[in-house]
Amino acid sequence: MNLRKVLTPSAINVALKSSAKDAVIGELMDLLMATGKIRDLDARQKAIQAVLDRERKMSTGMQNGVAIPHGKTDTVDTLVAAIGLKKEGVDFQALDGQPSRIFVMTLSPDTRTGPHIQFLAEISRQLSDAAVRERILKAATPEEVLDILAP
Repeated sequence: MNLRKVLTPSAINVALKSSAKDAVIGELMDLLMATGKIRDLDARQKAIQAVLDRERKMSTGMQNGVAIPHGKTDTVDTLVAAIGLKKEGVDFQALDGQPSRIFVMTLSPDTRTGPHIQFLAEISRQLSDAAVRERILKAATPEEVLDILAP
C-alpha cells in the first residue's frame, strides 16, 4: 500500500501537546478536521467515540513506543489517518507497559475492511523497525516523517 495516498504532512504533528490517551486521540482528530477529512464537530465526536469504543475493547498501545488507535465510522468515506509524536511519551496501556511516543490514528468507513487492514499491516511493518522509529522521533517536520514512512 502506498502510504502517501492516506497520509499528508498536514495530518502529521511532530510535537503533540497532550499527555493523556483521550486527549491524544482528540488532538489527532483535530488534525483530521483541519485537513477537511472530518467534516464537522458532530462527525468529530462520532469518530472519537468510535476510536474510544475500540480502545475499551483492547488498547491499541502496541510495544516499542507505538500506539495505533483506530476505529470504523460512517463519518468518513475513505480511509484517513493522522500521525502524532510525543517524545516524552503517554501512557496508552501498551502491551509492554511502556509509554507510547508514536501515534498513528486511522479511521475507515464502517462498510469497508480491505484498505484499513492493508494500512494497519503496512504501518505496523514500518514501525517494527527500531531504526525507523528512532528516525521518526528525531524528525523535525511532518514532511520528514512522511519521507521516512513513504520514501
